[in-house]
Amino acid sequence: MHDADATRRLIESYYAAFNAGDHDAMLACLTEDVAHDINQGGRQSGKAAFRDFLKHMDRCYRERLTDIVVMTSQDGARAAAEFVVHGEYLATDEGLPPATGQTYVLPAGAFFEVRDGRIARVSVHYNLADWIAQVGG
Repeated sequence: MHDADATRRLIESYYAAFNAGDHDAMLACLTEDVAHDINQGGRQSGKAAFRDFLKHMDRCYRERLTDIVVMTSQDGARAAAEFVVHGEYLATDEGLPPATGQTYVLPAGAFFEVRDGRIARVSVHYNLADWIAQVGG
């Protein structure tokens, strides 16, 4: 079992690492078998897949999160976060509109499961149609 304060600190550390562009610190927050539910996509499993996802994201996007609010269950086993994504579309991502350096601001959220002091699942959600409209798709 994990307590709510420890889970809140874990999620805050995860997002601080995201904003710092520190992949190693983000990965340190995850279990080896982490499940990653990609917005309107499939599920990936494991740190290696997550590391590859981060590399892909860095190639296509530059993002910073603001207004992060973390909520946790009392036992700390689950958490949610709401935030605003401020981004720049750097390179065309497969199946999406062409990238020309467009900027976007997008509300988003994520849901987490926590096990043994690490994130065991992260499911990210945002409005893809809104993002496409903002980048001119």
